[in-house]
This record gives sequence, C-alpha cells and structure tokens, in this order.
Amino acid sequence: MKDKITNILSKIKPVVKAIEPYSLKHYRAPVKINQNENPYDMPDVIKTAVNKLMSEKAWCRYPDFVPSVLISQLAEFNQWKSDGILVGNGSNELIEALMIAAIEKNTKVLISQPTFTLYSMFAKMLGGNCKEVCLLPSLEFNVEGIRAESRQADLTIICSPNNPTGSLLEQDDLRLILKTSSGLVIVDEAYHEFSRQSVVSLLNDFENLIVLRTFSKAMSMAGLRVGYLMGNKKLVEQISKAKLPYNLNIFSMTAAMSALTHFDLLAPQIENVIAERERLQVRLKQIPGVLPFPSQANFIVFQLAGDPRIIFDSLFQDGILVRDVSRYPMLDQCLRVTVGLPQENDRFITSLTKIMRHA
Repeated sequence: MKDKITNILSKIKPVVKAIEPYSLKHYRAPVKINQNENPYDMPDVIKTAVNKLMSEKAWCRYPDFVPSVLISQLAEFNQWKSDGILVGNGSNELIEALMIAAIEKNTKVLISQPTFTLYSMFAKMLGGNCKEVCLLPSLEFNVEGIRAESRQADLTIICSPNNPTGSLLEQDDLRLILKTSSGLVIVDEAYHEFSRQSVVSLLNDFENLIVLRTFSKAMSMAGLRVGYLMGNKKLVEQISKAKLPYNLNIFSMTAAMSALTHFDLLAPQIENVIAERERLQVRLKQIPGVLPFPSQANFIVFQLAGDPRIIFDSLFQDGILVRDVSRYPMLDQCLRVTVGLPQENDRFITSLTKIMRHA
C-alpha cells in the first residue's frame, strides 16, 4: 500500500510537494480578531435590498458570462475603463489567473517580504524563479531594493497596504518602480480603503501596472468572495483566459452591485475602523514589552518582549484570537491583531496588558 501511494504521489510536481500549504488552524473564540475582517457587518438596508433582488431571480439559470452591469458600476466607482476590468471569485482567484497567464518555468518574479503567502506559493508552483526583497527594519518598503531588482523582473508583486505589516507604498515611489521595471507590476490593494489612498490613477500612465481589489475587507463581504482586477485592456483580455467561466455566483454579484450603490452606508464604517486603529496603536504603545508598527490597514503587527506563541496561547485562553505571524520573515517576535469593534479592542488591550506583566 505504501509503495502504491508513493507511486501515485510521484505524479505530483516536486515543486508542489516541497511547498508548505497555505492553511489556517481552526480556532473559535468570543473575540475573533485574526483574519483582517471588517468588524462591521453589511448594513441591513443593503442585505434587505439583496434578498429582495435574489427572490426575483431564477436560481436555475447560470449567471451572466460577463457580469457587464457590475463591471460598469466598478468602472464608474473607480473612474477606470470597463474593458480594463476583470471580476473574480475573490481577488485570490484573480491572483491565480494572472500568474497562470504570466508565469512559466524560470519566469522572474520579484516579491517584497514579508507579505501575503499566496504570491510566492502560486509563483513557485508554476515554475517561477522568485526573488525576494525584504522590508526595511522599520517594516517600510525597501523602495531602492525593489527598483534595483525590478529591472530584471518579469513580474513585481507588491501588496499595499501590505499584509501582514500594514506598510504603505507611496504613489511617488510606485511611479519610480514602474518607470524602472522591465515587466508587469502588480499592486494588491485589498486594504486600500483604510489608507484613504490608491494607485488606480497611475493606470492611465503605465500600461505595465495591474491593480487588484477585493470586497472582502472594507466592503464587509468576506463571506461572499468578490474581487476585481484593473489594468490595460489588452492585458486584461489575456488574463481573462485563465479565469474559470461563470466564476461569480448571482448572489455575490447582486450583493457587490448593491454595496457599490449604497457605498455611502459603508463609508462611515470604514472611518470607524480607521479611528479604532489609531486608538489601538496608542494603547499598544502604552504596554511595556509591546512595540506596534505603524499601519495603514485594518490590522496592526506588534513586536513582543517574550515568546509570541506563549502570548498567543495566553490570549486565546482568555477568549481572544489574534494571528501568530512569527513564522514570517522578519516577524519572529510578532503577532498581528485585526482592528475589531471598540469593545473587542478594549478586551484585547486589557488581556494583553495583564499577560505582558508576567511574560
């Protein structure tokens, strides 16, 4: 039996077997602040509108092959061209499609580390040759390092604000990278709303720029999986070939359109998260043995004078679930906390303060 399994596994690419899978151990806790979710749910007005629209649709029919109405709304919302937008089942699907379209054996892929694990995971499985540029000790982007390496890169992938550090790449710095790069530059803006900044305006000036967005974070739709990609029309046409047909279901599509229509109801929630992030930064700085890093996202990574795993477990035992990021490059002494509701943040601070007294 063992020999048979060994033979079967031999059919899997060695590079795939060598990669550690992207996974998250399942925990349950009263205060769940570990996955960068928006603590504010979709407003009832939007949920009611979506439910009414869904009751009028035929569930036995496929969704539109090209969700043209949603794409038109996204074009207006972002001031970008409809033919330069691709919609996906979460931005993860579009990251995968983009890489399938662009990466083959020995394609040079530049990634700033530490960052979202899926970038290097997908790139390596497709045969890409990954080059990493580490953030500065302050966890800010190493702009000069990225510029230097991007001269030879086929793809340069940047998450801004960066997950898991919250670092923001300024638009002027990206402009310099785009001018230097010999290949595509992908900017994942999953958390851009919490920075009040975006690089979408640079799409008009640089045909090698691709911007990724998601409805999972600021738009309170993590459970519905909607994302989109913006770029040059000809690039988007090629990337769309790697996307599965009918990838976005009618419920998610309807919810996304309603969220865009009622964005005025979501905007105050985003501002609440930003205000709580700033308050949380101040409170974390007041705890001895805790060093929070500046963040422009809806989470904060913080360094600890103590074993992060022990502190993670202590928080969990107290009913608080954060993210252990100590296995990421440069973050061996760190945990990450998502900005929750005010009462959740207060409970987290109280618990961490108590734990650090005995760390």
